[in-house]
Amino acid sequence: MNKSAITHLQTDAFLFAITSQTVCIRIKTAKGDVESVQLIHGDPYHWHEEAWQYQQTPMCHIGADETHDYWEATIFLSFSRLRYGFLLKSKERTIVFTERGFANKTPTEISSYFCLPYLHENDRFQPPAWAKETIWYQIFPERFANGNPDLSPPNARPWGSEAPKADSFFGGDLQGVIDHLDYLTSLGISGIYFTPIFKAFSNHKYDTIDYMELDPHFGDEATLKELVKQCHKRGIKVMLDAVFNHSGYYFPPFQDVLKKGAASRYKNWFHIHQFPIEGEAGKHHYETFAFVPSMPKLNTSHPEVKAYLLRCARYWLETFDIDGWRLDVANEVDHAFWREFRQVVKNIKQDAYILGEVWHQANPWLQGDQFDGVMNYPLTDAIFDFVQHGKSATTFQHAVTKHLYSYPKLVNEVQFNLLGSHDTPRILSVSGGNKKLVKLSYLLLFSFPGSPCIYYGDEIGMAGENDPGCRACMVWEEDQQDQELFQFLQKLIKLRKTHHSMGTYDTLQFYDSGTEDVLLYSTSAGGELLLFAVNRRKTEATVKLPDSLKSLTFVDVICESPLQSEELHIEGECFLLLHSVDANKRGQVDK
Repeated sequence: MNKSAITHLQTDAFLFAITSQTVCIRIKTAKGDVESVQLIHGDPYHWHEEAWQYQQTPMCHIGADETHDYWEATIFLSFSRLRYGFLLKSKERTIVFTERGFANKTPTEISSYFCLPYLHENDRFQPPAWAKETIWYQIFPERFANGNPDLSPPNARPWGSEAPKADSFFGGDLQGVIDHLDYLTSLGISGIYFTPIFKAFSNHKYDTIDYMELDPHFGDEATLKELVKQCHKRGIKVMLDAVFNHSGYYFPPFQDVLKKGAASRYKNWFHIHQFPIEGEAGKHHYETFAFVPSMPKLNTSHPEVKAYLLRCARYWLETFDIDGWRLDVANEVDHAFWREFRQVVKNIKQDAYILGEVWHQANPWLQGDQFDGVMNYPLTDAIFDFVQHGKSATTFQHAVTKHLYSYPKLVNEVQFNLLGSHDTPRILSVSGGNKKLVKLSYLLLFSFPGSPCIYYGDEIGMAGENDPGCRACMVWEEDQQDQELFQFLQKLIKLRKTHHSMGTYDTLQFYDSGTEDVLLYSTSAGGELLLFAVNRRKTEATVKLPDSLKSLTFVDVICESPLQSEELHIEGECFLLLHSVDANKRGQVDK
């Protein structure tokens, strides 16, 4: 047995609470090395005749990546505390793994075992319940719709009259969003994520001038209040974007430092290396976002900066009743600030959603004391690698398995899943203009846990390379919209809302399709099972129904016809989605 590959930590994805008295425990072992794992567990104070009384619960094999197998068990705690270890069996031997290491027999000393001293309710990760059910729609306000031309900047171009440039303005505003809320409702949207709407110099507004003022080109406070009111009337949540990592060049405190130098009372609001802060040949002597001089980095550990930004968080929540914050460049802001930010936000609105922009593995921010979720780019990458870039189904399985089991289940359920944003090329462009690949990508996105997001215009087939190409004006002429793609996403959203095992499943199982061009996997919850067969090659593929599923009755979800054969025929660059509700036979399905 490969002991060096056996991994368990008493934190994060290996040990987490599901309810106030239910915990999930995981362990990793070398791939193909261990045949079974039993969880040894009991209350630390449960003794009888000088012996600790424990139970053994079989752990389920829940998945595998390139190097490891993943095992999981969920147990009930009668008294909110736990001691536990693992009994691992291979063909050659049986060993026990505890906090003190490995043993050939079950230790009798209670101190040998892993310990959960007490499961406190306020330590449990508790994201907003509504977040996992939300279908988001990202709006870049300057490019969605011009509802009040009187607000447009003097240099605004006629709507959609030319390709966007880095400094283009077209006059999009909040009234334009209000005017098209029924369109979003018809699509099935239940949440809107707005890129920044605070007063700023640029069209993207990530260079804030005033954190307490709505940009006048977008409207006034009354318009924003009406927008939130109309969204809530339709069951749509509203999430705003805040940039606390850096300000804009024209942020008054930064302008004060430019003017007064070391005499400025705001000099410690930023990370300044020397004065004057602007040198010769365009050099700057202060820290910025990336190397962009117009975005000076804020010192979020400074008491005055912290007070100002937290006042911003309170103001927009209390004044406009928004439902969440998306936090730009969140991984470059100190954790202490985010902990205070969470307390402020949750004290005002307990079920507000806090989303951090983190593109990589994000466990440090997802302990229940900072963010509820992050932007799930690792899932995006896995989807693109399989569908658009030709990597194998096995590679996809390994990547997704490793990613999902690096987080607790409750975290996965509220991750922000996306295929594109204002920071990336549009999905149609990534797919080389191939709409079939777009559909496959969206199917995968909607089938995994997390709340999916559609970037404005992607639902009607807008194309565009990276910024500024991905920030074109929304196309409102119906004869220029891809209505078939719109209807496909309508259908997908409806499926997500009506099938419990789509996206919010209890179990996930990958199967060998016999070809690396076809992904074959199932999700299940409450007696319902969905089987996905995704063929990314250009020609038809035929795969066999997995043996463990042959006793079930399936119906094709899209054409609503029963499956007549144990062979699945999937057209080129298409998919099959099969549904079964044979609850009485669920025990026959492999876990």
